[in-house]
Amino acid sequence: MDHKIVHVEISAKDRKALSKFYVDVFGWEVEHVDQLNYTTFKAGDGVAGGFNPVTDQSPAGTVTVYIETDDVTASLKDVQKAGGTILSPEMDIPNTGKFGIFRDPQGNMIGLYKAYPMM
Repeated sequence: MDHKIVHVEISAKDRKALSKFYVDVFGWEVEHVDQLNYTTFKAGDGVAGGFNPVTDQSPAGTVTVYIETDDVTASLKDVQKAGGTILSPEMDIPNTGKFGIFRDPQGNMIGLYKAYPMM
């Protein structure tokens, strides 16, 4: 596994207003998923991501990159062994994949992601 960056999240106080900004400026494609309180974006052929709500864990100004892994839990254990801090254990995203969140030794919040096989 090459552990490439597969997703980027940008915290938003107002998902729809922020997505309009990125559509107007860069022409990104967006989809509002109201039942999840989330907006996805696709930046042309580049990395895709989403606008997540502002929370205590993801305050305004937070950008989180997600790194692909074969095993979220095992990677979180490696993070902890290397001096990182686990913020969120492996969690399920229904019909999509699994993720976990950690802080690196310098305090950056980073996500791990494993997609479910496509049907």
